[in-house]
Amino acid sequence: MVRAISPLTRRSAILQGIAAFAASDFAIPPDACDCHTHIFGDPREFPFFAGRAYTPGPALPSEMAAFHRALHIKRVVIVTPSVYGTDNSATLYGMKARGATARGVAVIDEKTPESDVDQMASAGIRGIRLNIATGGQAVASSARQRLAEAIRRVENRRWHVQVYCAAELLPAIKDLVSASLVPVVFDHFGGIESALGLEQPGFANLLELVRSGRAYVKLSGAYRASKLAPDYGDVIPFAKALVAANPDRVLWGTDWPHPNTSTGGRIPVDDRRLLNQFAVWVPDPQVRKKILVDNPAHLYGF
Repeated sequence: MVRAISPLTRRSAILQGIAAFAASDFAIPPDACDCHTHIFGDPREFPFFAGRAYTPGPALPSEMAAFHRALHIKRVVIVTPSVYGTDNSATLYGMKARGATARGVAVIDEKTPESDVDQMASAGIRGIRLNIATGGQAVASSARQRLAEAIRRVENRRWHVQVYCAAELLPAIKDLVSASLVPVVFDHFGGIESALGLEQPGFANLLELVRSGRAYVKLSGAYRASKLAPDYGDVIPFAKALVAANPDRVLWGTDWPHPNTSTGGRIPVDDRRLLNQFAVWVPDPQVRKKILVDNPAHLYGF
């Protein structure tokens, strides 16, 4: 069943979040990048995918711009969310509104013509997202096939493959990631569940891939890994372990506007507190600059 939330309620929550946000407790370096956001346009102009699991309210470029001004974040990566299927129009709309400070990650399939991919590359798309979030051995074979196909699809481009999956699936795909000729990026802490601890299945594989330089990981969506709002303190050891493994392969993102894919609507997040948690995860200012500025500039071509 598709779940919906009132656009008025949704928009009010977004604007309240922006209004409540104050400057962070640490200095944000110039050219910092939010590496994981979404745009949800007016559905009359940007219709949703019929097979979607939820129906979000609008999250427009002007609202994202206000949000990032409050955070002192200059650059952004906009990722096509599942509600649009393989239609990347809303993402491209958001990127165009943001201008040269935006890059994007698209969703494509075998029916997407290379001419469309060429046009997206010219617009600033720098990767494709593969959603294999459902874990377990029952989907391992399918996940391997889809990942191999995604890697082949972008091998001739200076693109990457972004993967959303449960950590427990990592042992089944780690060899493909290690052998990939293009960068592979795991979003949302690699799909860990912080309550399961550092020894949970898959996290050692993620650390190995990051340590070897074969994969990037996004410190994004902490509330997807943890239920301990508002600071999500049980995520701290995971963030510190990933940064210690290889700070050159770590990215950061807000996951704005925090879509709730299980109920529709928006996950309530104290964005100021969550941003300040980044300084807890990464206390060294030089390493923070690497993660916020240097690594995104290299991967996304700013």
